[in-house]
Amino acid sequence: MLSFTERAITIIKNIPTGKVMTYGQIARLAGSPRGARQVVRILHSMSAKHQLPWHRVINAKGEIGFRDNDSFITQKQFLEDEGIILKNDNTIDLKIYQFYPVDVDDTLL
Repeated sequence: MLSFTERAITIIKNIPTGKVMTYGQIARLAGSPRGARQVVRILHSMSAKHQLPWHRVINAKGEIGFRDNDSFITQKQFLEDEGIILKNDNTIDLKIYQFYPVDVDDTLL
């Protein structure tokens, strides 16, 4: 059985271009329903090493989570480059863009 971190990394790597997932959604699928902050930590510390598409992970409200302007602008630009349209300059419509993996189990992860 893979660790939470390994499962989360695999889930994040498999978010397709033009789709997003939330921190909490990834945590639940990786086996820790209350582990959204762990997902944040994984993204912060392991995105470069594992070449994670960090920009495709957003908060439960569909918003870009960064508060500093440079990171916000970078994530927004990456999402827009993939065809994601943001409402009110920072909100992604989860009904349109949220990714729901259909076969998340130990064979995939």
